[in-house]
Amino acid sequence: MSLKKIQSCLISVFHKDRLEPIIALLKAQGVVIYSTGGTQNFIEEQGAKVVPVEELTSYPSIFGGRVKTLHPKVFGGILYRRDLEGDNAQAKAFEIPSIDLVIVDLYPFEETVASGANEQDIIEKIDIGGISLIRAAAKNYKDVLIVSNRAQYGALESLLKEKGGSSNLEDRRRFAAEAFDESSHYDAAIFNYFNQSEGIEKFKVSERVGQTLRYGENPHQAGQFFGPLDALFDQLNGKALSYNNLVDVDAAVCLIEEFAEAEAAFAILKHTNACGVATGASVREAYLRAFEADTVSAFGGVLICNQKIDLAAAEVMHSLFFEILIAPEFEADALALLKGKKNRILLVKKESLKTTKQYKSLLNGVIVQDRDLLTDEAENFKLVTEKGITSEDKQALVFASKVCKHTKSNTIVLAKNGQLLASGVGQTSRVDALNQAITKAKSFGFDLNGAVMASDAFFPFPDCVEIAHGEGIRAVIQPGGSIKDELSIKYCDEHNMSMVFTGTRHFKH
Repeated sequence: MSLKKIQSCLISVFHKDRLEPIIALLKAQGVVIYSTGGTQNFIEEQGAKVVPVEELTSYPSIFGGRVKTLHPKVFGGILYRRDLEGDNAQAKAFEIPSIDLVIVDLYPFEETVASGANEQDIIEKIDIGGISLIRAAAKNYKDVLIVSNRAQYGALESLLKEKGGSSNLEDRRRFAAEAFDESSHYDAAIFNYFNQSEGIEKFKVSERVGQTLRYGENPHQAGQFFGPLDALFDQLNGKALSYNNLVDVDAAVCLIEEFAEAEAAFAILKHTNACGVATGASVREAYLRAFEADTVSAFGGVLICNQKIDLAAAEVMHSLFFEILIAPEFEADALALLKGKKNRILLVKKESLKTTKQYKSLLNGVIVQDRDLLTDEAENFKLVTEKGITSEDKQALVFASKVCKHTKSNTIVLAKNGQLLASGVGQTSRVDALNQAITKAKSFGFDLNGAVMASDAFFPFPDCVEIAHGEGIRAVIQPGGSIKDELSIKYCDEHNMSMVFTGTRHFKH
């Protein structure tokens, strides 16, 4: 493709860092530089000559800097089409110089919002001139090269060196595409800020960091992930995370964040459901108790802990084949041992999830909801039976409810002493879920006498509490809300069982 020589440049940036090598190259290549304000001062400090924008437009920067570059002589110089005779004639008639390169970045709107600044400061960080320059230069990419983010300075520097201060159409189109990404992301952030209070029913999400996955849920499906995953995890070992890995990791992280770090908690998941969850006096003990719940399903699972993985824990889990282990930290000797399996993925979880919304494609659109961030706590329990609950029961019920909340509906969770005994997962009937849990618990040798039962939704009939009583389960936690609640309550009263209502349903589909 034919090259276009860069003979003039407009530079107007908020962030000045990393700009020095660019200025040096432009100076060496004899490029005319237009600029204004703080950017002009910075460029002149680098020893380069600058034509002030005010000199070009015959207008000063006005309204406290709100209007600097918004002028026909600036935008005309960017937008006029060099291959059209009429445009060239008008540019000459109005003494509009061509501008071949635009380097601009935007006021840090998102950073200002994140800082907790007041609304006036936030509004002042809505860029007008910069966003307009970006769109104008990107629109006229056939003639103009647009650099819209300091992250592109390295690519611009290489281009200026390798092509002697020129660019081709392919270069300009690529930079234009990135510029429209910059402007659309910026506008989405501004809209979402305003829409926090306005509640306009529009859906705008912009994730600018992405990666192509090996495939999607199955090998014949393409897959990608968008989001700053590196902000959440450091990967210390293993192959790249797959689509299914990421889905399971999300489920694991959401579950483990229910447990405070004061006590070791460990979970083992398969296909987003926990097959083992336990607390313990040490990470080793918590792992062994979680593994004990289902020694079969743990094979190939995703493991997660809320405390540092030490050597004692690593030694007992190393023999298990598992896909992923997530923890806030790994002791050096534990890490060395666990790295013995080259494909084993080891992730350091650096921070808690901050997202408050969930969304996914559905039918011909997108469905959005708040994340279920409500955890059932003992102080909010409503005792509905004659028999009370002990402090031990309270702890067991809270534990069971946490696991239940993160298990696919319909679900029943059986637990005792900070250990998942079994769960019935994703059943079409709550009775089927309970029977599945009972069968599984017994198959791994658990005694259900004295255990507790959690349900993600109410019991429409007393059949579940009847079955539970027959297995020795002594306490039940459920949301309540059925028109036939009294039937389950009456059965519990007649058979010396305790039951509490939470008032909160935790369906998970």
